[in-house]
Amino acid sequence: MRTNSSKHITLTSHPTGDQKPVAVEWGSSDPKKRGPVVATPAGSGDRNAIGSYSGSYAVYRALAVAAGTLDPLHKPDLTNTAPAIQIGPYPQWDDPTKIVSIDPWGHVVGQVFSDHIKQGTDVRPTIAVTRARLSVPEFFSGTEGRHLLPDGRVLMETGEVNVTKIAIEPVWYLPGIAARFNTDEHSLRRSLFEQTGGMFSELVTRPDIHIFLPPIGGITVYIFGDFEGIIDPARELSCRVHDECNGSDVFGSDICTCRPYLVYGIEDAIETAQKGGAGLIIYNRKEGRALGEVTKFLVYNARKRQEGGDTAEHYFERTECVAGVQDMRFQELMPDVLNWLGVTRIDRFISMSNMKYDAIVGQGIKIVHRIAIPEDSIPSDAKVEMEAKKAAGYFTDGDVPSEDDLKETHGRSLEEY
Repeated sequence: MRTNSSKHITLTSHPTGDQKPVAVEWGSSDPKKRGPVVATPAGSGDRNAIGSYSGSYAVYRALAVAAGTLDPLHKPDLTNTAPAIQIGPYPQWDDPTKIVSIDPWGHVVGQVFSDHIKQGTDVRPTIAVTRARLSVPEFFSGTEGRHLLPDGRVLMETGEVNVTKIAIEPVWYLPGIAARFNTDEHSLRRSLFEQTGGMFSELVTRPDIHIFLPPIGGITVYIFGDFEGIIDPARELSCRVHDECNGSDVFGSDICTCRPYLVYGIEDAIETAQKGGAGLIIYNRKEGRALGEVTKFLVYNARKRQEGGDTAEHYFERTECVAGVQDMRFQELMPDVLNWLGVTRIDRFISMSNMKYDAIVGQGIKIVHRIAIPEDSIPSDAKVEMEAKKAAGYFTDGDVPSEDDLKETHGRSLEEY
């Protein structure tokens, strides 16, 4: 849509002569040459992105407008909203194939695109960086069985943990997304249009616009220790890439290993930061392997009610019966956030997932050591899940780094590690 005035809004679902989208050169090292992502909900003629800011929350904004509680032409006041730390630019930002699902300049739009904003263009951040404290019950003082000791810098006496926290909304560069999945942009756009019930007509009517803000969940990043430790080759980096599991992560359901593995990843991140390195937790909103929580619960019922009960042999079979596919997380896009952060090597990758591992190393990021979840952290009801994943080749157990790997990355032998 395009706003002619506060009272008149006209459809612009097809390109016309008076539309002049802000030019974007994806992958340019100069933000002014790259240009801002403009996805204003008011729909001005300079809009160069399909969809709208705020991801899935754009629907709530629409509801607020319909209810009369939000001015549809409101523009955010970005005073004092700048990132709490400086991130980038890094060489990966200059390669249009390295980052295709987020806007690398999305956290500094108020600074690098200030001229556009002053001229009236509605440019909004798609990334926010702040500082915070986490309160993880497992780390509170007096908790039995934890070996971490408060240091007053990363882990407090209260059990609270100091972190830098980053929220990221998805911004898809469609040519890059298509290439990542070995398809062409036309086929991708047609599929996105059809499988969302025609929600975004511009996917098929605006071939001149190549950026899409999908209404899906985003990413939250938690950094433990100094940010410089992430990009300093002389310092160790621990990383856990975790896909959302609300039932376990928040409510402690013991049918899977999600919260125990997340907590173990946080623990390793803290310990690595305390030793002078850095820890990184990347939390993706991909509930139920991106099949959704309704589908996940339906599968739970199907597995438990089948003859013979819940077994590893039929674990994924029941998922495919309901969803048609085992997994839709498609980790191909996951490394983008690592490239955005400037990561080139992960010393301790807290994951057994081959899909995650392959996606990361496929982007040229080295993984030195893969860390498996400790056996004593696996809930009894989650044994079926672990056996099913092992049988399906879902993961590889943790491996000890070789002498050559350790000497190459740290100059230390296995005994010194």
